[in-house]
Amino acid sequence: MNKEILLGKSFRELQIIVAALNMPKFVAKQISKWIYDKKVMSVDEMTNISIENRTKISSYYTIGAKSPVNAQRSVDGTIKYLYSTIEDKYIETVYIPEKDRATLCISSQIGCKMHCKFCMTGRQGFSGNLTAAEIINQWYSLPERDKITNIVLMGMGEPLDNLDNVMNALEIFTGNDECAWSPHRITLSTCGIKNGLKRFIENSKCSLAISLHSPVPQQRSQLMPAEKAYPIASVVELLRNYDWSKQRRLSFEYIVFKDINDSQVYLKELVKLLRGLDCRINLIRFHAIPDSDLSGVNDDEMIKVRDYLTHHGLYSTIRASRGEDIFAACGMLSTYNEIEKNARKHI
Repeated sequence: MNKEILLGKSFRELQIIVAALNMPKFVAKQISKWIYDKKVMSVDEMTNISIENRTKISSYYTIGAKSPVNAQRSVDGTIKYLYSTIEDKYIETVYIPEKDRATLCISSQIGCKMHCKFCMTGRQGFSGNLTAAEIINQWYSLPERDKITNIVLMGMGEPLDNLDNVMNALEIFTGNDECAWSPHRITLSTCGIKNGLKRFIENSKCSLAISLHSPVPQQRSQLMPAEKAYPIASVVELLRNYDWSKQRRLSFEYIVFKDINDSQVYLKELVKLLRGLDCRINLIRFHAIPDSDLSGVNDDEMIKVRDYLTHHGLYSTIRASRGEDIFAACGMLSTYNEIEKNARKHI
């Protein structure tokens, strides 16, 4: 019998499980604490639960945590971890240590459907959604887990294209009866799937980052085919219905491409698009990927873009580039080779 996984179950779900097993109600709280606070790897470690109840739980359930299967370390200290998922597929997770914080960039899908021109994950194609357990496991089983101060859903996949599992994972990360993380320390990045975006904003207090990259619809659709279904103008219009001044941070991600979106013509349109919205711009260097005709700009040009936007009322920062030498930087995650290698094993 295949056992069901406890990791990824909310306190509410654990209460249902405990009731179905005819155990006292308080056992749900004990299980939740053992998993999300003490981070045990087996039911047998839950020592304040009776042996009889542990045996009963173990008959049907397992924790389900899975350690990384590989790791690559960058010269700058960034570490890229490889995790296996269902059906022998893989995802990548990036640990980014800094002087006063440590960020974990986690994935939400195996590959991606969005096919952004600048992203290796999009080139890989889509192989499946991650479960809430697989999303949480990227933090739960990380060797540096206890050093993490911030989590960003900016890894492989479009989080709002896997909405139910992502929302379940966020509920567990931020729930008082589960991990109890401050939602201000978690940021979700999306190209702007409107129905999912509305649900996320209204049911989560986590911060939001919109992948923008061009304020001009025709150009954005060439870089990001999702523009055709989810125009950035309508996404911004939706965002204007909410108060971003207190509870969470709203930011826009803007990769600066040489001779594409770096001139004042486009920066003026960006200012026009976002004028009056309480937000910030994260300027990102383009990280070269194989067989791409795109190129980035130098540091001086990045500074000029930042200064222009800030001078015109859009607070802008240049995101530090981390892990480029191990293909762990923004837009570089892909497990295509791992999938290909695994497929050959079964030929």
